[in-house]
Amino acid sequence: MSKAIPPYVEGHDLLLGKTVLVTAAAGTGIGFAVAKRCLEEGATVMLSDVHERRLGESVEMLERECGTRPASHPCNVAVEDDVRGLARAALSELGHIDVLMNNAGLGGTTAIVDMTDEQWYAVIDVTLTGTFRMTRAVLPHMMERGSGVIVNNASVLGWRAQAGQAHYAAAKAGVMAFTRCAAVEAAESGVRVNAVSPSLATHKYLTKVMSRELLDELTAREAFGRGAAPWEVANVMVFLASDYSSYMTGEVVSVSSQHP
Repeated sequence: MSKAIPPYVEGHDLLLGKTVLVTAAAGTGIGFAVAKRCLEEGATVMLSDVHERRLGESVEMLERECGTRPASHPCNVAVEDDVRGLARAALSELGHIDVLMNNAGLGGTTAIVDMTDEQWYAVIDVTLTGTFRMTRAVLPHMMERGSGVIVNNASVLGWRAQAGQAHYAAAKAGVMAFTRCAAVEAAESGVRVNAVSPSLATHKYLTKVMSRELLDELTAREAFGRGAAPWEVANVMVFLASDYSSYMTGEVVSVSSQHP
């Protein structure tokens, strides 16, 4: 039996006075949810996404729902010039960057024997190398200031196997390893780097990239009998961005009710 989604958690000013940059924040998934949660927790936010129209729609929606209009700047994290442009825009708009939410990722389902080099590289380039590019662009600024937090979005597939997901699983396992290495390099400068590892976050567009049969199968593995609402994952990302997690770095936090 499915457990109902709990009541939405109201903001408690966990990020009051902080500036936050969120990638892949357009739409209905985790990126949009974390941008909304950051605004509700008192942060000044800049959104980014490769889809400019959806990015504009997300800005309008957040302004209606939160009463504050976030800044925005389009970016394809697979393009280095875009990444550098986003970092410059964020510094210009926000003044400095306290928190980077690396949410951008690309999925797909293809068996290894059928997978082309192009399919493999596309997922790796956005999901893993995009996280690297964004971190490389923002980390020097944080290290110079002696503070900052980076939160990466990984996946339980970095730990667990699923047919058709070799490229995505490899990329997310790479995000986990990258998170730990970046945390070690940044620690001396007072910068923290952590990641979340969601199992299944459900939203209305999920069936566009996943069959109903697979979605039902994955849902059945969850102890609560349902996937997480995107804001439930975003809550953990906000915690990792906040001062409440001040002694945590290099950690990958599972956001899951999944059982083996």
